[in-house]
Amino acid sequence: MSEQSDEKPEKTDLEKSKDIITQLKDIRHYAEANIERLSAAWLLLDGELKKKKLAKQFEELLSQQNKLHDAVAAAITDYEAECEQMEAKAAKAAK
Repeated sequence: MSEQSDEKPEKTDLEKSKDIITQLKDIRHYAEANIERLSAAWLLLDGELKKKKLAKQFEELLSQQNKLHDAVAAAITDYEAECEQMEAKAAKAAK
C-alpha cells in the first residue's frame, strides 16, 4: 500500500513573495477605504458640525493615512519589480 501525503510542497521564494504582494494589496485597499471614511468625517466636522478643532485632528489623520497608502503602493511596485526579476532568473535557469 502506498502512502499518500496530505502535505503540500513548500512554496518557492517567488510564491511566498507573491503572497506578500497580495497582503500588501489588501493593506492598500483598506487604506483607501480609511481615506474615504476619514474624508467623510472631516467634511462633516469641518462643515455641518463646525467642529474646527476636531476637523484639524481628522485632517492630520487623513494626511497620515494618505502617506501610508502611498508608501504601501510604492512597496507593491518595488516588490512586483523584484518578482519579475525572480521570474526572469528562474526562466533563464530552466533553459
